[in-house]
Amino acid sequence: MADNCFHASIEGAQHGAKNLEQFLEYARKSGAAGAQPSNYMLQNEKGFKSAKEIKDAFAKAKLSFDGISSHCPFWVHTTAWTGTTGIRPFIPADVAKKTPEQIEKWAEDYLMRLLDLCAELGIKIVPMFWGAAFGWELATGYPWGFWKGSDYDLLKEGQERFVKKTEKLRKHANKLGIFLSHEIHPGTAAMCADDFNMLIEICDEDKCLAVNADPSHCWEGESWETRFMKVASRIYACHVKNFVIRRDVPLRKMESNWQKRAMQFVDIPSGVLNMMRYVELLVHAGYPQRYCQVMGRKTAPLVVEAESAYRDLDATSANGVQYVRDNLCFPLAAGSFEEGMGA
Repeated sequence: MADNCFHASIEGAQHGAKNLEQFLEYARKSGAAGAQPSNYMLQNEKGFKSAKEIKDAFAKAKLSFDGISSHCPFWVHTTAWTGTTGIRPFIPADVAKKTPEQIEKWAEDYLMRLLDLCAELGIKIVPMFWGAAFGWELATGYPWGFWKGSDYDLLKEGQERFVKKTEKLRKHANKLGIFLSHEIHPGTAAMCADDFNMLIEICDEDKCLAVNADPSHCWEGESWETRFMKVASRIYACHVKNFVIRRDVPLRKMESNWQKRAMQFVDIPSGVLNMMRYVELLVHAGYPQRYCQVMGRKTAPLVVEAESAYRDLDATSANGVQYVRDNLCFPLAAGSFEEGMGA
């Protein structure tokens, strides 16, 4: 029988209360074969841990080092210009007191150093998402006609802003051979497949602009199959995550309590998504082959990011890892099932 093309992995951002060693121990005990720590887990008092220290931690845990979850600092970098206080949870308290321009510069410097660390660690695929480069009016998606006037064009201004603000990071990523894998997500610079393809166009087909596929964010009219087939050739990373929509509750209700919100992330086996069909689409899109070629690996990670408004986080994630391990890691077909018929 052919070897599996996938292995079960786990995302670290939701487990920020754990340090790197604690997270890796939890990942291993949960049944994961690999892990994707957050950038915060790689920090120490002086900045970042050394590459050797990080590699040694993975070697001790006997886990594959699948990537570094870097969503938060990238989102801060491309969102700081708006002046929102919503970036504060992701930056040091002293940095939060600075001007938006200073915060953006801090984030850019931080990310440049993070990309250097990724290169030293041999991590060529970085899951992340770009921030609200187009402003909050466009981020709402509300279809009113006030985005363009005789002396302004919010979309065009946003395009110019994105190209300019990300130029240095994209140039450095290309120099290091790193793919910046944007998670198409509400409140980011690309909230649907067409948005992401627009980013590619305005950045002159920049090679480093990649996608982190996550079907749990397809709940406002664009199916996960439509979304990811439109960007198939750019999928270099993935999340495995599920959700439900509560009937008769407004999706855009201003409610911070997850238990009262319309869209809720849930444990992977019981959500509305058929996860096997999603994983098959990843194969169809070329994700496992692409990841293995870039990273020099034999299997590609299915990275669990299970969350729940009701179930304990560690229990939800462990359940997700085990579900992926037992149900979604499979050997690829070598040919059509029809080939042996009638022999």
